[in-house]
Amino acid sequence: GRLVITGLTDRCYITLTQALRLCLGGAPAGPAGTGKTETTKDLGRGLAIWVIVMNCSDQMNYKTMANIFMGLSQTGAWGCFDEFNRIPVEVLSVVAGQYGVILDGIKAEADSIIFEEEKIALKRTVGAFITMNPGYAGRTELPENLKALFRGVAMCTPDFAAIIEIELSAEGFMSAKVLSIKFLRLFQLNQELLSKQDHYDWGLRAIKGILRIAG
Repeated sequence: GRLVITGLTDRCYITLTQALRLCLGGAPAGPAGTGKTETTKDLGRGLAIWVIVMNCSDQMNYKTMANIFMGLSQTGAWGCFDEFNRIPVEVLSVVAGQYGVILDGIKAEADSIIFEEEKIALKRTVGAFITMNPGYAGRTELPENLKALFRGVAMCTPDFAAIIEIELSAEGFMSAKVLSIKFLRLFQLNQELLSKQDHYDWGLRAIKGILRIAG
C-alpha cells in the first residue's frame, strides 16, 4: 500500500523533488519513527524508481561506498542511506567527492562518467538520500563539503490521529474518526502509565502493525 499523505509528507515530497531538480541529494533528519525512510521510498514508488535502502554503520569504508555509487549510477536507482551519520567522518569526506562526480555528470547531462578511474554508464534518474537521527550516541557531524551536496528536510512527529483515521478507513471501518481518537488515546495512556522498557514501542511502526492486523 501507499503512505498516508499528511502535511509533513507533502512538505517532504516538495523539498526532495526540488533537491533533485537542483541536482542535489535529499537529507531528511529527525527522531526515529517520523517517516524519513518510508517517505523517501514512497516518493520513489510514485515516480516508478527503484529505491534501495542501506543501513549504514561504522564498518563502511570508501570502497564500499564507491561500489554502491557505481551500481546506483549504472541502474538509475535511488539509494537511501539510513543512519548516514554513523559512517566515520574520514569516510564521509571521500564520499562527498564520489557523489560530487555523479552530480557533475547529471548537471552536464552526460551518459557516462569517470568514477574512481573507471568509465561507467550514468543513468540520470540516479539519486541519493541520507536519513539522520541527530543527537544520538555514536553519530558524527557531516563535513561541510558533503552538506553542500544535500538539501536538508526537518522531519517532526507526524499527525498520528489523521494517519490512524485514514488507515482505519482504508481497512473498511465505518466509524474511523471515533475509533482513531480512542485508539490514539489508548496508546498515549500506555506510554504514560506503563513502566519504561526497551522492548516497548509506542511509535508509528507499532501503530501501523496493529492497524494492519485489525483490518
